[in-house]
Amino acid sequence: MARCHCRWRNVFICVCTPCIFLALLLAYVTVVLCISMKGTATPGAQGQVSTLSVTHFVAAGLLRNRTFPPVPKTFWALQLYGDAFWNQVQLTIDRHFNPILHPNIKKKKNEEKNFQESLMRQSFAEVIDLDSTRRKLDQLPQQMQLFMSHMQQRDYPALIQPDGVCGAGAKDEEEHPLLLMAIKTTELNFKNRQAIRQTWGQTGWVAGQKRNSSGGKEGGGYVRRVFLLGKENPEELGVDVSELLHIESQHYGDILQWDFEDTFFNLTLKDVLFWRWFSRFCGQSRFVFKGDDDVFVNTPNMITYLQDQLKKPQARNTLKDFMVGDVIGAAVPNRFNNSKYFVPDTFYKGLYPTYAGGGGVVYSGLLTKRLHNMSKRVHLFPIDDVYVGMCMIRLNALPVHHPAFLTFDFPGKEEEKPCSYHTILLVHKRSPKQIIRLWAHIKETQTQCWDVPLRNKHQTKQ
Repeated sequence: MARCHCRWRNVFICVCTPCIFLALLLAYVTVVLCISMKGTATPGAQGQVSTLSVTHFVAAGLLRNRTFPPVPKTFWALQLYGDAFWNQVQLTIDRHFNPILHPNIKKKKNEEKNFQESLMRQSFAEVIDLDSTRRKLDQLPQQMQLFMSHMQQRDYPALIQPDGVCGAGAKDEEEHPLLLMAIKTTELNFKNRQAIRQTWGQTGWVAGQKRNSSGGKEGGGYVRRVFLLGKENPEELGVDVSELLHIESQHYGDILQWDFEDTFFNLTLKDVLFWRWFSRFCGQSRFVFKGDDDVFVNTPNMITYLQDQLKKPQARNTLKDFMVGDVIGAAVPNRFNNSKYFVPDTFYKGLYPTYAGGGGVVYSGLLTKRLHNMSKRVHLFPIDDVYVGMCMIRLNALPVHHPAFLTFDFPGKEEEKPCSYHTILLVHKRSPKQIIRLWAHIKETQTQCWDVPLRNKHQTKQ
């Protein structure tokens, strides 16, 4: 009997001991996991953990730091804005030229242009052929559908080109042009062009503002001028004005016109085609002013300001990114379908990049060439100044804000001050009659306002 009892005890020990050890191991693992979860979900990080999903990644241990900033819901999101058309087609291009994803990208200049054009067409075709995309396109406004139907087209021939190699005003120059004025206009806006020619858009040697009573060529620079145009639709206009434009070009030699319809969404084409034309014919110009034909520019102030930029230390290095104007940051697309700026979320999602208002902006000739090269890998966008911002951000460059660029006019009653127009570089918007009157006012008050400084950030707060 005792022998039988001993045998059963040995069997019990052999069978139950592993089970007991397994149960203890499971209990230990459970306790460790609970402690670990409590350690990562400390007070102040509870909200952060709850917002995370499988598409986000946060390194282990970072959330233990109570001073760690909140994790945004879009942090490293894998499908961010992926269903908007422009975002989709551009994502393919950006990924291809990403040096981290493709560290061995070939940069052979002879192959670059054809390869980039092929890549742009391929990315566009892949997205536009999707059934989901086609269903969305049918719901877009007519203006947006028309833009998308030709947004791959950039090879528009020039119908009229300036007489000079780089715009009007090339005679008797003793040095490279300081400034090329490139002004966006339309065929019908002859009065605007004429007012500019007679006032702030005069070419040749232009003196700067003589703030230090210094005269002579040391205080000025050579200026050239070109007007940028597309074509009016004769059927919609009821008359063909192209012959009148040819006569105007023969007389003034400052017209640059391309064979595309001159619509609001096609203003981006004027930038892209102008950059290409500049890179071929105007490479020696130090700066470019690009603006609308309804702005007023204080040209003497502009000349002096640009000369000051050239005198700065390391100017050659800094000017490759130089762009200055009325800078707008963190702007959101206009979603009101009755606005000319309307961009639906099916076409583009996200904030706009930092950009300078298109009413008037100045950038260097070096940057103009870089924008030309970058534009070859950025799909066209219907808002022209936003498109420039898109190219700038991919160049790792940002425009600089200057309070003397008043693209939204003077604030308050500041315009009523006697020397207000001597404190600015640009103001928008003014009629042809106003431009002529303001230019006369600038000349008449030049002596009494010679020492008035440009508007600065302190003035804008007053």
